[in-house]
Amino acid sequence: MARPTVAEQFVQVLVQAGVSRIYGVVGDSLNPVVDAIRRTEGIEWVHVRNEEAGAFAAAAEAGLTGKLAVCAGSCGPGNTHLVQGLYDANRSGVPVLALASHIPSGQIGTGFFQETHPERLFVDCSGYCEQISRPGQMPRMLRIAIQHALTRGEVSVLVLPGDVAQLEATAPTGTSAFVTERATLVPPRKQVEELAQVINSARRVTLFCGAGVRGAHAEVMELAGKVHSPVGHSLRGKEWIQFDNAYDVGMSGLLGYGACYKAMHDADLLLLLGTDFPYDSFLPQAHTVQIDHDATKLGRRTPLDLAVHGDVRETLRAVLPLLAQKQDRGFLDDMLREHYRSLETVVDAYTRRVEKHVPIHPEYVADLLDDLAAHDAVFTVDTGMCNVWAARYLTPNGRRRVIGSFLHGSMANALPHAIGAQLAYPGRQVISLSGDGGLGMLMGELLTVRLHDLPVKIVVFNNSSLGMVKLEMLVDGLPDFETDHAHVDFAAIARGAGLHAVRVTEPGKVRQALAEALAQPGPALVDVVTDPNALSIPPHITTEQMRGFALAASKVVLTGGVGKMIDLARSNLRNIPRP
Repeated sequence: MARPTVAEQFVQVLVQAGVSRIYGVVGDSLNPVVDAIRRTEGIEWVHVRNEEAGAFAAAAEAGLTGKLAVCAGSCGPGNTHLVQGLYDANRSGVPVLALASHIPSGQIGTGFFQETHPERLFVDCSGYCEQISRPGQMPRMLRIAIQHALTRGEVSVLVLPGDVAQLEATAPTGTSAFVTERATLVPPRKQVEELAQVINSARRVTLFCGAGVRGAHAEVMELAGKVHSPVGHSLRGKEWIQFDNAYDVGMSGLLGYGACYKAMHDADLLLLLGTDFPYDSFLPQAHTVQIDHDATKLGRRTPLDLAVHGDVRETLRAVLPLLAQKQDRGFLDDMLREHYRSLETVVDAYTRRVEKHVPIHPEYVADLLDDLAAHDAVFTVDTGMCNVWAARYLTPNGRRRVIGSFLHGSMANALPHAIGAQLAYPGRQVISLSGDGGLGMLMGELLTVRLHDLPVKIVVFNNSSLGMVKLEMLVDGLPDFETDHAHVDFAAIARGAGLHAVRVTEPGKVRQALAEALAQPGPALVDVVTDPNALSIPPHITTEQMRGFALAASKVVLTGGVGKMIDLARSNLRNIPRP
């Protein structure tokens, strides 16, 4: 019986690891691997129009499922296209394996056609990056790469010359179990006792939650109730902590709203729970304790009074029995009132004549979409103003997911993320909130959606502007320049690609257009012409930034509205005891 080739062995190991698809564009140096996939049951090749999109799709699949996802690029330009999506995956901490095929091994170092050095190129966007130069390195190196990605939550890259992939394997494929579930880290007892002492000693405590509170909702709510603490969150923490939360005071950061910033700065003790919040200027830089399972993140954004190395849920379970019930809830009640007042002052920008406002308020579109979307919908969100509308209008419930390029901040992520999400969950509603700038950048992926008949729903916030860039310029006191561009009828383009598509210019027709698109059995696009002047001011803005607006703003700058957040704030006021 003939031995398998290196390419066949490569594919067999991926199947053993539970991989069911590889995203990429076929090409000469990848041909042996693609042909091996053709002949192997249980795995498929997902053709995309750009390898960048393939890497984004793999990132979304890995982020949603927690399982290994794979993308590939042929030698030279094919694998250099992967870089953007791999940076996104690596910074998001999701397990992705990238196959970067290479020129013929005998030509490496000669300046050959399409020669690059992928073993150098991908080092900065991966945790493991190595080259297979002879058959005997397989399957061992592939299994090492897979285990790195799974256990560390990172990108692994294997570089494989096309001619080596065609050679006969010399080592048996065999089988090997992969660790797919990480251990839960329990903090040292001394740190738990110190944490209890710090919390018990503080009069006013605020909790600020990131994505690390996933699975710890009940424990965070119990802690907030015990110490009468306001609970704020980052963008990545929103989906895990805001629902069923009687202590919610909103979000901090550039996209934030509500009383979160004030609650953090007015507290005697700020507890950072599972967050590596990058915007240190929004943190008080004092009286702070941080809990994180990754010790390298402790204290890198702010000085700490105490650093606790542990899983958030396990840490809170350990400390809660040691905490005394606080009696004074004055700070919490003040922050809940402040939160409601801050939302009430901006809601008029959203509600005033919204059903008659032309161009259409983007907030109105997001609010309607939140109403119409399924309870377990997966939203993928483009970087920029779409992040703002998602943060302020999509209501979390513990079942919905919202993913985006929240750490790398890449444009054009929403549609390719939606492709990976839909393939991972074919029976689930997947909605891409795409900006016109992002969609225009990787518009070819409309063809990918049609090719694979993916029932992705694409809502385009089409303001013919780079809205977030415009806001950045205004804040810096600069007139917006080259942020606006010619109008594009994305619905017409989508129809040309074979998608159900409609263009909406009147607010009274938005609901019907969204409802019809969501009801389509296949892919659909709704191109909504929105107001380019609808921008969002952060909840805290410096004097210098205000001066910048005064110098540069020649257009109406709205506060962006707050959607159902004000309803939540209003309901939480009912929790304040009456005298």
